[in-house]
Amino acid sequence: MTFSRPLLFGGAIIALLSAVYATFHLGANQQSNPTVNRSEINVLRKGDMKKLIFAPQPLALVKTPFIDETKNNKFFSDYKGKYVLVNFWATWCVPCRREMPSLDELQKELGSDTFEVVTIATGHNHLPAIKNFFKRAKITNLPILLDPNQDLAQEMSIFGLPSTVILDPSGREIARLRGDAEWSDGNAFAIISALVASEGS
Repeated sequence: MTFSRPLLFGGAIIALLSAVYATFHLGANQQSNPTVNRSEINVLRKGDMKKLIFAPQPLALVKTPFIDETKNNKFFSDYKGKYVLVNFWATWCVPCRREMPSLDELQKELGSDTFEVVTIATGHNHLPAIKNFFKRAKITNLPILLDPNQDLAQEMSIFGLPSTVILDPSGREIARLRGDAEWSDGNAFAIISALVASEGS
């Protein structure tokens, strides 16, 4: 079963589901995420990063596969040992296209064996269209990955695009940001750097 565009942006029902998800899974409360220093991270949540909501506890590893451009299966477990910023997007999504250069810059500046940006085109996205967009936008540091039937998006309750999820080195979701953001500014860099540093502390 695939999502249609109206379902991805589906009005009141989607808004309600998003609110419920945020309340029970990603809502801020007094519990601390054991993988990060919450007080340090909260100080860094400025600008667009105010939309980044940390889960009270890491969520379970999602085992649903996605594919690369040669249709080989990929799994979040493939990235074990590093923090991963997973961005769900689509070629027809204007905000998705708008934020992609900043994600490319984030990967260029901070990508390492402890951090990686992973971009997954979900839904109906033709591979030539993705490649053409990457070429026009001069995206050179991001992977082409696909979730053609939106199985992964559905499993992770992705209700709108773009949506960005941060995974810890065990592949568990620890934070989520709905909507587009500026990922190449100092606020985003500081948060990612703090996360990576917390793993080694």
